Amino acid sequence: MAAAVPAAAQEAQNREAFRQAVVNTLERRLFYIPSFKIYRGVAGLFDYGPPGCAVKANVLAFWRQHFVLEENMLEVDCPSVTPEIVLKASGHVDKFTDLMVKDEKTGTCYRADHLLKDFCKEKLERDATLTEEKAAEYRHILAVLDDLSPEQLGAKIKEYGITAPDTKNPLSDPYPFNLMFQTSIGPSGLSPGYMRPETAQGIFVNFKDLYYYNGSKLPFAAAQIGQAFRNEISPRQGLLRVREFTLAEIEHFVDPEDKSHPKFAEVASLEFLMFPREDQVSGQSARKIVIGEAVAKGIVNNETLGYFIGRVYLFLTHLGIDKERLRFRQHLANEMAHYAADCWDAEIESSYGWIECVGIADRSAYDLRAHMDKSGVALVAHEKFAEPKEVEKLVITPIKKELGLAFKGKQKMVVEALEAMGEKEAMEMKAALESKGEVDFRVCTLEKDVTIKMNMLTISKEKKKEHQRVFIPSVIEPSFGIGRIIYCLYEHSFYTRPSRDGDEQLNVFRFPPLVAPIKCTVFPLVQNQQYEEIAKRIAKSLTAAGISYKIDITGTSIGKRYARTDELGVPLAITVDSTTSVTIRERDSKKQIRVSIEEVSSVVKDVTEGLSTWNDVLWKYPTHSS
Repeated sequence: MAAAVPAAAQEAQNREAFRQAVVNTLERRLFYIPSFKIYRGVAGLFDYGPPGCAVKANVLAFWRQHFVLEENMLEVDCPSVTPEIVLKASGHVDKFTDLMVKDEKTGTCYRADHLLKDFCKEKLERDATLTEEKAAEYRHILAVLDDLSPEQLGAKIKEYGITAPDTKNPLSDPYPFNLMFQTSIGPSGLSPGYMRPETAQGIFVNFKDLYYYNGSKLPFAAAQIGQAFRNEISPRQGLLRVREFTLAEIEHFVDPEDKSHPKFAEVASLEFLMFPREDQVSGQSARKIVIGEAVAKGIVNNETLGYFIGRVYLFLTHLGIDKERLRFRQHLANEMAHYAADCWDAEIESSYGWIECVGIADRSAYDLRAHMDKSGVALVAHEKFAEPKEVEKLVITPIKKELGLAFKGKQKMVVEALEAMGEKEAMEMKAALESKGEVDFRVCTLEKDVTIKMNMLTISKEKKKEHQRVFIPSVIEPSFGIGRIIYCLYEHSFYTRPSRDGDEQLNVFRFPPLVAPIKCTVFPLVQNQQYEEIAKRIAKSLTAAGISYKIDITGTSIGKRYARTDELGVPLAITVDSTTSVTIRERDSKKQIRVSIEEVSSVVKDVTEGLSTWNDVLWKYPTHSS
């Protein structure tokens, strides 16, 4: 065992060195930098510079094309400031928390689970004296970390003697901290609100209007790209854990009795790394599974969920994520929300380990039901029958006079809650009333239990002829953390290669043309007015073709100019070395072709838009030896 620890430590050092090389390049070339840098910055807030903005815009443009256009989704754009009542209904006000500990002397706050995680990882990677028994204990803690209660977390922190990282002072017991930024709407301060922690609630509260806009037909999907805010306790890991970030979310509404998908056959044959919960529990690794088989065997709950998993795989791999370092991990039973039918995370391996970048969940009808209960507005869909059907219908009839005497001004809220009961709850209430004469009943809008007596309502089942079925739709939700995807893309695209002289290592980002911040560069070989005029002509034709470019007329050597643009991930470089034709160089192979000035923009457009491959143009045009 002792021999394995230095190897783990060496691997950790290699990962750290690689990450540092990537981050240094990204910050130096202004892909992103800490916000408010001249004031020493604020943790968890970052500014995107010119190339970072371009990469992000390209990723979002492809997201719109791949999902919104392909699936004919309804795109919305809702405010970031959200009234408290909306987030009370969704559960965020009460439950959107992390466990925090404080340095007892300085008051500095830390995330309790992060401190315990760092301690266990440090021991596993660097402690050469670790016994197999103790190593197994630390690995077990890392596996169950998310399930530890505040008491269990506090006990482990005390048992291992974990102190404040900066001062070594003792820490408080863990306690919950709500991650939402609180604000107030209007000058009076009487209307509390929050900066939204996700974009989904804006779609749910608009369901009724979107359903009508869609011709009152299911299934349909609504999508939104926007900023979300989480007041992280101690943000770290660069772009992976930040306080303001971009989310792209889809809410696909379906009939809970029919979760098939008409286009599932298009993805059914895709095979990629999946990590079902049974494999996780039994200690196995992720394995390649065909998504069609995963749905057929019930590993994935339904076709629509499986369809979106397949589409997410295609989206990420087209962006440039390495398919061997991408897996879909199923939530364990103890991770699943009580209402979810199934949930998978697209996880991408980076120098920080496996990072959750996309969540794909079947959330059942939970969200619409929660907002329906709180608002009193029916968020339902209708299925019209060709012929009327005789159905047994639950009938709840509140006796308003008795309820008015018992609850006075609160009668309306009690009546609404009683009428909103599901069949199972109503029949249980009926049985309890018949046996005991009264029953305690939770009224969410009052946030308390009330006593309902036998004389306050009747509950019965009646046979009725119905012309339609009314139901609350289920929702399948793919949710994309755009910043996390982009950071993982940076790591997956980064490599170094020796300079021509072999005296230094040059940094390269191998971005696919789809996401590259600049599609090509234009270099006059030497400072010469004729060449500069040709460069401007080419630039004009590139602009007309809608291709982003950078023109570089500095007198530095062509090798240094190539190296500068390789470091930005620019796929093609045009060098003006004559008045009739130019060379086009491809970033990764460094091979060059000679093309006439009139054809340059069309060749670049074909390659960068994926209409031709570099190999196609290598075959078509004469190669050029530098």
